[in-house]
Amino acid sequence: MTLDLKSRWKRLGKLDQSFIVLAALYLLLQLFAPGGGFTLFLEFVVIVLGAWELFRLTRIGLRRAIWRLRNRLIVTYVLIAVVPLLLIITLVGLGGYLMASQIAIYLVRSDLDRRVASLEAAVEGLTLAKPGARQEMIRQTGEIYTKRFPGVAFLIEGGSTLRWPEHAAVDAPLKLPANSGGIALLQGRYYAWSNAVRAGARFAALMPLTRRYLCEMVPGLGDVYFLQPSTPPVAGQKKRGRFTSKALGNEWFEPTPAGGDAPGTPLPPPVNRFDLDVAWASPVVVTDWTHPERTRSAVLLVHTRFSALFQILLTGNLDEFQGTVLILFYVVSIAFLIVGIIGFAIGFSLTRTITGAVHSLYEGTQRVMRGDFSIRIRVSGRDQLADLSSSFNTMTENLERLLAVAKEKERLQAEIEIAKEVQEQLYPKTAPVMKTLHIIGMCQPARMVSGDYYDYQAVPGNRLAIAIGDVAGKGISAALLMASIQSALRMELRSSLERVAELAAPSNTPVNGFRLSTAQMVSDLNQQLYATTSPEKYATFCLALYDEESGTVTYTNAGHLPPILIRNGTATSLDVNGTVVGAFPLSKYDESKIQLQSGDLLVCYTDGITEPENEYGEMFGEERLIELVSKHADREDTRIIETVMEAVRQWTNSPELTDDMTVVLARKQ
Repeated sequence: MTLDLKSRWKRLGKLDQSFIVLAALYLLLQLFAPGGGFTLFLEFVVIVLGAWELFRLTRIGLRRAIWRLRNRLIVTYVLIAVVPLLLIITLVGLGGYLMASQIAIYLVRSDLDRRVASLEAAVEGLTLAKPGARQEMIRQTGEIYTKRFPGVAFLIEGGSTLRWPEHAAVDAPLKLPANSGGIALLQGRYYAWSNAVRAGARFAALMPLTRRYLCEMVPGLGDVYFLQPSTPPVAGQKKRGRFTSKALGNEWFEPTPAGGDAPGTPLPPPVNRFDLDVAWASPVVVTDWTHPERTRSAVLLVHTRFSALFQILLTGNLDEFQGTVLILFYVVSIAFLIVGIIGFAIGFSLTRTITGAVHSLYEGTQRVMRGDFSIRIRVSGRDQLADLSSSFNTMTENLERLLAVAKEKERLQAEIEIAKEVQEQLYPKTAPVMKTLHIIGMCQPARMVSGDYYDYQAVPGNRLAIAIGDVAGKGISAALLMASIQSALRMELRSSLERVAELAAPSNTPVNGFRLSTAQMVSDLNQQLYATTSPEKYATFCLALYDEESGTVTYTNAGHLPPILIRNGTATSLDVNGTVVGAFPLSKYDESKIQLQSGDLLVCYTDGITEPENEYGEMFGEERLIELVSKHADREDTRIIETVMEAVRQWTNSPELTDDMTVVLARKQ
């Protein structure tokens, strides 16, 4: 456990470690030194670091949570559908609540303004009475208005003071604005008032705005009352119960009805669970009755329900329309719910389709990464995801096929490597040591294996057989035919030597080297190749026999490029004695002879030296070969061959050879 904690601590970043250390230090300071300056500073630092850690961990959690495509789609749907829908619903609900509250306040305020206007009309009627009829007029007005305005009191001051009712304790302040009306605050209660001055007499009316009266102004609306005015709380004063004073501008109020009035009309019961109650307060400008020269603020509170507002707004002759509106509302709501359910089902189905296809592709790619190319995922539907799944299956099929091809290519490559090693064994490793002739050969294949052939072999009687050939084509097939030519030539050379020995044995005469016929050996080789290879397989071939005692070279050239004899800086092309071998069974071949002198250089080569072209389509040619060999004739034979091959490479200016290059040099000592 200790090691685990240490490893976890090491995996944390420096910021994480700092936060943990500072948080632990802060907790210790809270226990032993709370309230200190350093503790407060450390608290601020811990809060800042904690907020940053919370933000970082939230980002990491969200990143891990939305790694899967399904979770990412869910988050996307939430952001583009659910969140906007919730915002719209919230906006509609908030707008409906605000509208309902404003309508409720408007209904109460407008009715209250009408009541004040009626009270002003009553006072205006009193001003029309003559002084002698004022007693009767105030009585009649009071009896009429007391039914609509419970507790109303009238006052006439002019010569004598008249009140109705007679015991009403109502007085009009001297500074009360004349010919006006409104709402006044008197001894913690609110009243509707009206005041008029005519012919030196004052006419006033005052009616208490009780909670019951306010509730009955708009029948069925709900509870309506003014908040109880209060004074600012004094420092150290205890709270009264669970209510505390609240400030509105410079005024203070308690969340209780003014005057401690009992509840008025009860709140209508909810029609359904969505029938929420609406409570809203509205500021009202009132007159301070004891100081009428200044005004104060009051708070009018309305508590109602949506259904109560509907009942008030849609009443009377609109009952039938109200029912139609409600039915239409329910129909639209149900339709909205059905559309939402259908949309959710379609979205869920599409989400499963997308995430299922992507999950199948993910599992398929994981198996492909492990080297399993036989995986095939299920294709369903005719959409882009189905095409993607089909493309994945096609890709795995092609990969499986390519893997098989690659394995086969590796096998063939290994076989070609073996063939290359075998072919390298076929070329002569060292040149036979002759007293008067130095010979060397070199071959550079265009591919792994070559179709060019060269060979030299010592023959009894101080003689040397030299051969060079070029098989039509390149690659494995040419290399196989080249191996066949070498094998056939050596067998033919051995057979010829045995025939010569048999002819010479009875007479006990010495074996003359020229009784080995190069023309006969080439003819036999031609017939053998024709019989054992396909018709399109053939080769150019040149066979020469050098006699060291006489310095004579006897040769037969079967369609090969003429060897070049360089003597004293002058080049001479040798003869061509017949056509290629392996193409025609009855081809005839002749022999030619040349006498080598000391310093002569015999150059045998294949078309890979003279026929390569440069970028302008111009071949390297025999003349350049002669010029190059003549120029470097005094160098070592190996260096001459390397110079020739390097010149051909530079001539083509290509990293790859177009044909096999083979050169054999024989220098007379």
